[in-house]
Amino acid sequence: MYTEIEIKSLINKALSSIITRNSPVELYDPILYSISIGGKRIRPVLCLLCYNLFKETIDNNIIMPAAGIEIFHGFTLIHDDIMDNAEIRRGNTTVHKKWNKNTAILSGDAMCMEAYRLVTQTSTNYLPQILDVFGKTAAQVCEGQQFDINFESRFLISEDDYLMMIGLKTAAMVAASAKIGAIVGEASISDCENLYQFGYNLGMAFQIQDDVLDTYGNPAVFGKAIGGDIVSNKKTFLLVSALIRAQGRQMCNLENLLKAENIAVDEKIEEIKKIFDELEIKQLADTRISHYFKAAMEYLDRIEMNLYRKENIIKFTNELIDRNY
Repeated sequence: MYTEIEIKSLINKALSSIITRNSPVELYDPILYSISIGGKRIRPVLCLLCYNLFKETIDNNIIMPAAGIEIFHGFTLIHDDIMDNAEIRRGNTTVHKKWNKNTAILSGDAMCMEAYRLVTQTSTNYLPQILDVFGKTAAQVCEGQQFDINFESRFLISEDDYLMMIGLKTAAMVAASAKIGAIVGEASISDCENLYQFGYNLGMAFQIQDDVLDTYGNPAVFGKAIGGDIVSNKKTFLLVSALIRAQGRQMCNLENLLKAENIAVDEKIEEIKKIFDELEIKQLADTRISHYFKAAMEYLDRIEMNLYRKENIIKFTNELIDRNY
């Protein structure tokens, strides 16, 4: 069985060999930069861990599709940062700020094409299933992003609306990563579906945890400034829940803070955090995270095999939910 460290090494080695300094450098340097600033590699790691449940040796049949998944994720981040006008990603300057928007868009497009090329670098036996899963998921990610954009212009959305959006934008790709690993690992149809649902619930827990960390995390380890979501009025689980539950003075204060144009950034973050604390929003988010984490583990339990074979994926899952970055 491969450890998470060994798997990350395989992924990073593959990524470093995929994109070379081709011409024009203005197109490829931003891609190299985006890959080099790292990330948690959650999706490809999960892909290889799920594959390793069924196969002893990890080879290029699964490493290349896993790398493709990470490249696709990188493409979505570049474009998301443009749409959000974000300046920092993983503690570094975003691609569109380091270069310019046109370059970032084009480099992101090139990453998307490369992702599809890599996903097909496996045995033809698995290609129809992999392309079906990946293609549908890529469309879901775009749908989720559009819902995210739509919600920014609405003052109130329901919790169900928010959960639907992150299910498309984040959880679907985590789920697909797990299922693609299982498909190439020649798992049964039922095990492939159980691992898809495991990944989906894990992705939901991960995104809500990310929302919490943006407000309550440590900026030294989180990789970006704390409170960025608050400053931009981004519809996170915290804000959506607060708007649903706030009444009277709290709602009035919250509305004023969201509409204020001249308020100092630190003051806005502090005041909205106070309202979150009064409404016990973090505790509510933690309950949701636990719910999805429990559901994920229940689906993993349905995979009938020796617990030893699941040790690394269980360890990875626990660390992901307990993280502070």
